[in-house]
Amino acid sequence: MPKFTFKGGIHPKDGKSLSKHKRIADAVPGKEMVFPVSQHIGAPAKPLVKKGDQVLRGQMIAEAGGFVSAPVYSSVSGTVKSIEKRRVATGDLVDSIVIENDGLFNEVSYEEADWRTLSREEILARIAKAGIVGMGGAGFPTHVKLSPKDPDSIDYCIMNCAECEPYLTSDYRRVIEEGDKVTEGLRIILSLFSGAHGIIAVEDNKPECIGKFKKLIREDTIISIKELQTKYPQGGERQLIYATTGRKVNSSMLPADVGCIVNNVDTIYAVYNAVVLGKPLMERIVTLTGDAVTSPCNYRVPCGMSYTELIEQNGGFKADPGKIICGGPMMGFAMFSTDVPVTKTSTALLAFEKDPVSEAETTPCINCSRCSYACPAGLIPGRLSDMAEAGDSENFVRNGGMECCECGCCSYVCPAKQPLTQNIKTMRRAELAKRRK
Repeated sequence: MPKFTFKGGIHPKDGKSLSKHKRIADAVPGKEMVFPVSQHIGAPAKPLVKKGDQVLRGQMIAEAGGFVSAPVYSSVSGTVKSIEKRRVATGDLVDSIVIENDGLFNEVSYEEADWRTLSREEILARIAKAGIVGMGGAGFPTHVKLSPKDPDSIDYCIMNCAECEPYLTSDYRRVIEEGDKVTEGLRIILSLFSGAHGIIAVEDNKPECIGKFKKLIREDTIISIKELQTKYPQGGERQLIYATTGRKVNSSMLPADVGCIVNNVDTIYAVYNAVVLGKPLMERIVTLTGDAVTSPCNYRVPCGMSYTELIEQNGGFKADPGKIICGGPMMGFAMFSTDVPVTKTSTALLAFEKDPVSEAETTPCINCSRCSYACPAGLIPGRLSDMAEAGDSENFVRNGGMECCECGCCSYVCPAKQPLTQNIKTMRRAELAKRRK
């Protein structure tokens, strides 16, 4: 089978062996659960409960604040303690619904369905009602993504099973343990687009996943597997679309503009739960790993549960971590506290004994061009970083700065240890804010 890929990228140590061979464990939520009303891109959800209300597991506690929004559900039964601002993993203070868990897990009843008997509108309505968002970290409401202006123009529905970020293995375990539901979820999505073909995109360092999918789709004529070369950021949306279809997407385009829809493994699993079982999104798989973690593992975590409680259930840290990261080591962000809730977009918590980034000494650029060779967008990151530091937004934009996907490849390969990605990201944020005004 040919290996599909893109130009550029890097091969960092993957660290996946720490957690990939352990079955998913169930995390037990503590007494207090915190549900931010902004767990997605778009308008915040609007609370439907008030202090003192009794809630059930699976009950909607905040409704979507618009079309580009998503409702929030309680993952426990209990009493609403308050609605107040609470800190989230990014450090921001966000309006949140705080629920005291009664430990009973009394649950609402769900309406199951045979998806083959449902209309397109009914399937989309079930997905929207379930509060599903992109669970690879982006958080874009899934029902919006699956509602392009011209559904007939969609040629490919791509399952992103690359999981190219080092250390992350949650998608891998999901496929190994519940690949049948993931595959059925892809079939549900394909039913929304009459002329679409399904692509399961898997990196070649996951032969078990490839073997599992081959068995699951052997009788399918509209789904194929594309084995990708293991390389970061192979799972980036633009890189994945190019590797699997040869079509190019830039910063001013959506995947639908080139006839593609891309969804993460756990997002597709959530679609299956919503459409077939009638269950809303209220838990997710989180990879807890790193050399400071006692027992690296993947956990099935109820949304709203504190990272601190998750770490304690794992046996605490075996060494004082020098760095804690929410998400992957390449595109995740450092955390100053673990006393924050797991949300729909939480993919991982990594804890390392040392922080090589803070220990690194930055030196002048030696014009080696390694950043340019590594850049999957074909940019010259070193020059863009200089423009960003100088506040030269005009030249930054003219030289393609807005095409940066902030993957971190340039910073990783830079022998001078310059914060190239950080500088470029800061300028991009400033430019985007200017355009919104």
